[in-house]
Amino acid sequence: MRILLASPRGFCAGVDRAIEIVELALEREDRPVFVRHEIVHNRHVVEGLRKQGATFIEDPEDAPEGALLIYSAHGVSPAIRDRAEAKRLGTIDATCPLVTKVHNEVRRMVSEGFEIVMIGHSGHVEVEGTMGQAPDSMYLVETAEDVAALEVRNTDRLGCVTQTTLSVDDTREVMAALAKRFPEIRLPKRDDICYATQNRQDAVKRLALEANLVLVVGAPASSNSNRLVEVSARLGVPAHLIQSADEVDPAWLTDIACVGVTAGASTPDILVQGVIQCLTELAEEKVTLDQLPEVDEGVSFKLPRELRGE
Repeated sequence: MRILLASPRGFCAGVDRAIEIVELALEREDRPVFVRHEIVHNRHVVEGLRKQGATFIEDPEDAPEGALLIYSAHGVSPAIRDRAEAKRLGTIDATCPLVTKVHNEVRRMVSEGFEIVMIGHSGHVEVEGTMGQAPDSMYLVETAEDVAALEVRNTDRLGCVTQTTLSVDDTREVMAALAKRFPEIRLPKRDDICYATQNRQDAVKRLALEANLVLVVGAPASSNSNRLVEVSARLGVPAHLIQSADEVDPAWLTDIACVGVTAGASTPDILVQGVIQCLTELAEEKVTLDQLPEVDEGVSFKLPRELRGE
């Protein structure tokens, strides 16, 4: 059996930055460190940080006055920031800079008198944070069917943003429906799409050319991980989302010559290595391990000013 690893896979620059922020805060702070929501959507990462001393909460009210609160990589609404300020919490913002870019775009368009359509998944924490930037001026759509039912106040002053963990492929049909129904809409530029989400989906497309089965290591709450499963399935290659090697079903490997393995943007590589080890042990024949050509994404983000020591 052949195991073919995707490249790129796993941690993106925004996730790397968010985890480093929490680790540095735990190392340097004397006061309790709280994190609003999971810092990234991965149980292994969250549990590791919890063992180091971080406490994860949803509401700033749950942190004691004077504690430090770190905002997760997914971003938060102004209402969450206001509650943290009212509780007199110190704060550090670990929001992915690509999410911050979308928040800034929302506020800019609203200041120009635009209403905004957001393409994203209802209930996702990133969507909640972005919609919260201008709750009275935003509409959420997930599908082209949602666009058909959408009623806005002014079709001539309409903009659009997307959840960053979507990709060009995810949004193409919805954007086409928006452009057809609202010809004057200001659609997002291609570079507003998260590079990491698009690159990982492109890697799955390459896996699907050779693999008979694709395993995506990621969390059920991880939007970008779920999209990787969908990409493979759309190309006719069965795919499963697993959180770790413990969830590999030996029955999946029956008559499989090549297994493609990838990981969502918030998945540490140690979990991928565990899956490789598991597949090697389950195989009834010799295993060869290959990897797609290495992709250097060439992206890094600065730490927040509070942690840079400047």
